[in-house]
Amino acid sequence: MNFSQVSYFTLTAYIDIGLFKYLFFVFMMCFYASVICCNVVLIVVICVNRSLHEPMYTFLCSLFVNELYGSSGLFPFLLVQIFSDVHSVSVPFCFLQIFCLYMYANVEFYNLAVMSYDRYVAICHPLQYHTLMSGSLVLRLIAFSWFLPLANIIVMISLNASCQLCGNIIDGLYCTNHSVVKLGCRNTMFSNVYGLLYTFTVIISLAALIFYTYVRILKVCFSGSKQTRQKAISTCMPHLASLLNFSFGCFFEITQSRFDMSQVPSILRIILSLYFVTCQPLLNPVLYGLQLQKIRISCRKLFFGHN
Repeated sequence: MNFSQVSYFTLTAYIDIGLFKYLFFVFMMCFYASVICCNVVLIVVICVNRSLHEPMYTFLCSLFVNELYGSSGLFPFLLVQIFSDVHSVSVPFCFLQIFCLYMYANVEFYNLAVMSYDRYVAICHPLQYHTLMSGSLVLRLIAFSWFLPLANIIVMISLNASCQLCGNIIDGLYCTNHSVVKLGCRNTMFSNVYGLLYTFTVIISLAALIFYTYVRILKVCFSGSKQTRQKAISTCMPHLASLLNFSFGCFFEITQSRFDMSQVPSILRIILSLYFVTCQPLLNPVLYGLQLQKIRISCRKLFFGHN
């Protein structure tokens, strides 16, 4: 069958949990509400407080907006599927879901890379920080973090949407690019080559940038004063924890999509699939809200009217 003959995809990773689906629905709904609440609160705090109109907090605001976008691209769909007896998704909605999830993942990685560069400049070149991280550069970096992933995802989906498909069974909780590519009848060389080129030219470049910035930051920490080390730890630990958590989530998702996971228990596969798009949106606002003193003080002033 070709693309025009496939009207829907069937998702086979869902398992029948009986009455526990009501409990699972309540848990996921509370989790989603917490994600929305935490990210919206921090976005509002950063926007209304002029003392937080600095490069680091501007990048954080972009990160929190992406968390809202990414979680909203999956959670409503999951909540519907919990009560559905037939776990299927239309072809247009499947590609829309791929767009949302991959856009979220790409923007997240770009944002984290830009934030690592910001911390490198702040710690390694503190006297030139405000000169180097000018307002125009901050806006360009944020635009770069959103529009370059957008162009990549549009090209990727355009390549895959034109492929002929020989099946409609997806072994997953949601649609992924590789799960659709595997259903292609013909050679998917162009899609695979494009994916490899993008990985080596962009993803590896960003990973190298992050690695370089942290090597330089560590060098300054070991050779600097105690105050310098404390400043570096207080501002870099949330970012490093967020980066590691996101990397683990990506690793789990790539492993599931690329390798045969039939021997892994279904419940574990479900947890790993959910980890990719659920833990990061809640972890980030909690990490930054608790670790960064300026945000804590601003939250108290906003809600309680005092420091």
